[in-house]
Amino acid sequence: MTALTVWRYDTPFGAEAGAVRLKSLAERKALTVHDAITIAWMPQAQKPVIGHLKHSTAATAGKGSILGGLVGMVVLAPLAGAAVGAGVASAAARLRKSGIDEQFVEELGSQLTPGSSALLVLSSDGNLDEVRPAMERELKRGDVVLLHAELSDDAPVAIVEAMEELRRAGGPAEP
Repeated sequence: MTALTVWRYDTPFGAEAGAVRLKSLAERKALTVHDAITIAWMPQAQKPVIGHLKHSTAATAGKGSILGGLVGMVVLAPLAGAAVGAGVASAAARLRKSGIDEQFVEELGSQLTPGSSALLVLSSDGNLDEVRPAMERELKRGDVVLLHAELSDDAPVAIVEAMEELRRAGGPAEP
């Protein structure tokens, strides 16, 4: 099964350390990484810097990162005031077929803030005996919040379709 995991750090540089741990897990074949990005948001910056670690799924070929598009829909979309709730609901509705629910979208949007960073990973084939200790070490440090969603089998395609629908409607372009 495909999963979306977000490791959110209290500092703008924490996600880089998480990326090193992710690479180690992938090299040990503890999971298969389909798409991964880091987000670093400096305290005074207007928007975060997104780094693409990997995006090689068939659904993303030629289209950029699925997760970059997800962040564009949830975090970078121009939302303010009362429009925030409507924006979250709109993104959640577009992502419904992927298995990403509104609560996850809300939590993701609220966690990605200036002064923080995050590692977003779209993966499958996770070996819990190897992945769990790495995540537990991260959580034990106390500066990490972990978000996790089990996705539908066609989640990458559903996310790409949601991004396309948003573009056609005049929404934000992919970062």
